[in-house]
Order: sequence, then C-alpha cells, then structure tokens
Amino acid sequence: MTDSSLFEIAVPAGILVLCIVLGLILQKYISGKLHALALKSVSQWDDVLVRSLRGVVFVWSLILGLSIVLTFVPLPAAVYLVLKKALLLTAVVSVMVWAGRAAAGYADLYIIRVAGVSSSIFKSLAVLLVFIVGALVILDELGIAIAPIITALGVGGLAVALALQDTLANLFAGLHILMSRNIRPGDYIKLSSGEEGYVLDITWRNTTLRDLENNLVIIPNKKMTETILRNYSLPETAMALLVDFKLSYGTDLAAAEKLIVEEARAVLKTTAGGVADFEPFVRFNVLGDRNVGGTAILRVTEFVNQYRVKSAFIQKLRDRFLREGIADPFPVTPIRIEHTD
Repeated sequence: MTDSSLFEIAVPAGILVLCIVLGLILQKYISGKLHALALKSVSQWDDVLVRSLRGVVFVWSLILGLSIVLTFVPLPAAVYLVLKKALLLTAVVSVMVWAGRAAAGYADLYIIRVAGVSSSIFKSLAVLLVFIVGALVILDELGIAIAPIITALGVGGLAVALALQDTLANLFAGLHILMSRNIRPGDYIKLSSGEEGYVLDITWRNTTLRDLENNLVIIPNKKMTETILRNYSLPETAMALLVDFKLSYGTDLAAAEKLIVEEARAVLKTTAGGVADFEPFVRFNVLGDRNVGGTAILRVTEFVNQYRVKSAFIQKLRDRFLREGIADPFPVTPIRIEHTD
C-alpha cells in the first residue's frame, strides 16, 4: 500500500474520529455545564432548550463527519447520491426530534403561563405539527410532490371530519376545558353522574381522574363539558366542613353550642388537614319531633382532609357529650299496655 493510499484512508478516518470526539465533548458539555447553568437561571425556557438537545448534538456531529468523509472517499455517483440523501434524511429526522421536544416543552410552558395548567394535549399537538412539517420536507427531498398530497388532504378533510366526529368533539372539548381554566390537573372534581377524583391529565380525547380508592376513572372530554360538575379546588382548595348533630329538647343550647365550638377549635388546631386559624361556629337549623338539629361549621385545607378532621371531631364531641351529661336524642316511641279483665 502506497503512502498516497494510506493518506486517502487516514484523512477521512481522522476526520470521522474527530467529529465523533467533538460530538461526545459537546454532548457532555450540554449535559453538564449548560444544564447546570440553565437550572440556576430564573427562566425555564433555557431548561427546555438544553433538555431537547440531549443526544441530538452527537448525531449532528456524526452526520457532519460522515458528510465530510463522503467527499474524500471515491464512490460511484449513484452510491454517492444515495448516501448523501440518506445523511440528509437522517439530519431532517434528528432536527424533527429536537424540534418536537422543544415544541412540546415550550407549548407546556406557554400554556402554564397563560392558563395556569399543564396538560399533555398541547404537547401532543405541538409534536404532531412539527412531525407533519418534517414529513412534508422528507417527501419533498425524496422527490415526491407534496402539492397533490396537500390537495388530497384538503378534499378528504371533510370526509375525515365526518368519520371522526366524536374524536374531534373530544379534542375541541379538551381544548375548551383547559382554556376556560375551570378544571385543572390536580383539582378534585365530582360529576353529577357520580364520578369523582383528582384530575391527573386532560388528553386529546379523555380526562383521567384518580379516585380516593386509587383507581383511574376515564371520562370523554365531551361528557365533561356537557355534565354538571363541582370543582372542590376552586376558587381555592380550602373548603368548609359541615357536621350535623342533634340534641334533645332538654339540652341547654347555649352551653352545648359553646362546648361544640371548643371541641371544633381544638380539632382544627391538632388534626392534620384542619385550618388552625379558622374560628368554627354552630348554626341550629331543625326543630324535630324529639330533637333540635344543628350544624357545626369547620374548615379543612383540601377535600380529602375532611374525612380525617370529621372523624376526629365526632370522636371528641361524643366524649365531651358523655362527660357533660348531654343525652343522645334517641327516638322514643311510647307504648301503652292496657289490661282487660
């Protein structure tokens, strides 16, 4: 092998190795220093950019090295064109992956800033848009005319819309739910049909809830917009806790009210989930046949905490009633027995 042959092999190999090493260095720098700098900054936009570049920079360096090597290696024209086209398509795909990641991240940040929520539906739409554009670019590079395809898609759009009426209805319903900001991921909601739970995610088709039994409840977005529901997290997560009670007619209501408030105040301060600085109060609201009914009003930090606070309050109130000698208003039905001779 002559010196010229060794030179023809060594130069392309050296360039390829250099590009690979450069790609590894850049990737390590992005994963290390740039990521650390992005985390220190107040803005989250640079964090998205750094995360989207992971793995892609090395691919770009490799593509650059292979492109340079092709100019040094003597190849038949047909083979050269095929390899060049393959590298170009690989570059387009890598750009699509990077742009899809960035678009998903930026869409999520934007919708959080505008609507105050995070949902996969916007990320999915952003990625879909990027990949549609990338697919059109790839078809154009392969020599396939995209104008007839776009025309066909426009003509067939009506038929597709008719065939996918429910899917499109759920898609636009999901967008409406998020933009209206009446339901957000993390909120606890209850539908008029009985389903309830924490909102986990709002996708292009369904809204996913996690109920208190730790099961998933999948609800079509269209049904979410058509039903009556209660959001226990708006306008704030803290909510009133109403506990009903009954007292006999012989009870001193003023004294009973005082001790009920005392027990409620103690429970709110000592039980996790209670609003410690809330001043509980009592309202009498029922004059029954054999008892007086009332409601104690407490406050908890969020919906799920009502069960813990209510249980502690009932236990303490029952013990206090026993100590104070307040009789439970059990219904009594008098029975008269007549003796006949």
